[in-house]
Amino acid sequence: MKKLIKTITILTLLFTVSITSIYASPPHCEVPCGIFDDKARITLLFEHLTTIEKAMKNIVEMSNQEKPDYNQLIRWVNTKEEHANKIQEIVSQYFLHQRVKIKAEANKPDYEIYIEQLKTLHAVLVYTMKTKQSTNFDNITKVRQNIKAFEKVYFHKH
Repeated sequence: MKKLIKTITILTLLFTVSITSIYASPPHCEVPCGIFDDKARITLLFEHLTTIEKAMKNIVEMSNQEKPDYNQLIRWVNTKEEHANKIQEIVSQYFLHQRVKIKAEANKPDYEIYIEQLKTLHAVLVYTMKTKQSTNFDNITKVRQNIKAFEKVYFHKH
């Protein structure tokens, strides 16, 4: 009987760890597989941003109610945080780690494009962080503008 319980416990732990690792994986594998869908990632960035915007609207609306539903309010705050994290993950682990290639300063035109890509992605990260800290809709606008700016400079040669 003890052996059976021990076996079931081990199998349960293994199953839990494998399921957790599947759902906790980054947006791409970081192995040189060559399988990329840059446009899909840009679409995801906009989708996550729209979710953050909706969460902000709901947070503001619920906060102004006479008797706010605090459970729903907390859920919207958590949703905002979760989608901001997803934007940061895509920008960092997909674009900065894998897709934006380092360019030599001597190669002026490519280097300038590289710097512009870095600047726009950094702005996306910073303003996304600010969406976590408040419900200031100016940050949504700035994230959106910088995603569009990155998209333009990134796809100019792709």
